Amino acid sequence: MPSTNRHCALITGPTAGIGHEIARQLAARGSDLVLVARNEERLGEVALAFAQEFGTKCEVIAADLTDRDSLAAVEARLADASRPIDLLVNNAGFGLKGRFLDNSIEAEQAHLDVLVVAPMRLTHAALGPMVARGSGQIVNVSSVAGYLPRGTYSAAKAYVTRFSEWAHNEYRPQGVHVMALCPGFVRTEFHERMEVGRDSAPSFLWLDVEEFVTAALADLDAGKAVSIPTLRYKAIVAGAKYVPTGLLQRFQSFGRK
Repeated sequence: MPSTNRHCALITGPTAGIGHEIARQLAARGSDLVLVARNEERLGEVALAFAQEFGTKCEVIAADLTDRDSLAAVEARLADASRPIDLLVNNAGFGLKGRFLDNSIEAEQAHLDVLVVAPMRLTHAALGPMVARGSGQIVNVSSVAGYLPRGTYSAAKAYVTRFSEWAHNEYRPQGVHVMALCPGFVRTEFHERMEVGRDSAPSFLWLDVEEFVTAALADLDAGKAVSIPTLRYKAIVAGAKYVPTGLLQRFQSFGRK
């Protein structure tokens, strides 16, 4: 169990990809961790690896974030003021390769539950004790896709970004820093699980996960409300404001092939 006198971070989706790299870099900084994912066996393997490499104390919570009872258990852990969480990272991902009508409504609902409902509820649970003690950080992993027309995934990520920006301004005076982290294409298992090839987007758009997370944590340390690592993606986001939606929509197949 994480100790109460060391920095402690709770991370959803830490067994692979961006979440795993965030957890690894936080462990290297000396943070204790609460790791949340569906696969209990894999959680145990990750926790053991971090303990052996960094001496990190890890607590694991096996939870399916599409299930409201499982989600409630994570909410309860965040709300436990006797075991404070200093940093919440809402990272758990969900990708649908098909377009809207290619997916079942059940798949779309699960997609919404993981990308929108879970971060909203977990942020709410974490904010209470953070505001009460006057300190805390929350990172909601969003996406550059939130600035682009890419179906329900973009809509979900647009919510996460705007919600995080609002929460940052609302609770910063009370000592709580909320940041939306907006990756583009990052070399992780996320696209592999969707059976998406590296040639589905131009090579210059793919980012190294270690460098990406290092930049993201630097933005967190700097107190930014939104982190869009790398100049290339900052430029894409800035330029998207001036490109007609219909034209942008022609490129929605990027990252889906």
